[in-house]
Amino acid sequence: MKHVTFIAALVAAASVAAGGTAMAKGKGHHGPKMSFEEIDADGNGEITKAEIQAMKKARFSKADADGDGKVTLEEMQARAQERANKRAARMLERFDTDGDGALSAEELPQPRRAGRMFDRLDADDSGGISKEEFEEARKRRGGERRHGRGEETEQN
Repeated sequence: MKHVTFIAALVAAASVAAGGTAMAKGKGHHGPKMSFEEIDADGNGEITKAEIQAMKKARFSKADADGDGKVTLEEMQARAQERANKRAARMLERFDTDGDGALSAEELPQPRRAGRMFDRLDADDSGGISKEEFEEARKRRGGERRHGRGEETEQN
């Protein structure tokens, strides 16, 4: 449980710090898709350190639901759930082509590169990915992944 709490605190700290780099295009968003105009609070055409600090403070205050100056695991989870709910609603709105309030398998977005990635992994063009092709692709992507306490994972 301590491990989960530590990771959650680390994620929260990173997301608060990431507010300083939130200068990508977008409208009406907070975080990475915040518009320049939203960060440029005084509208003078420049973003100052003070404006970034004010934005970060506002984001922290929003997460600090009880206003005690600290963000607890519960507060982080509540913020994350709020964001997940908004993302899910936007996804439904965007992909529900028949307007029935639900997504069918046919309406789900398809990865743009899925077919090309499969074709690259299928080095011998057999129509399938062998264990050797799979392992070769893993090596090209950085070798064996480590999980948990540092032990190597093994594929059967």
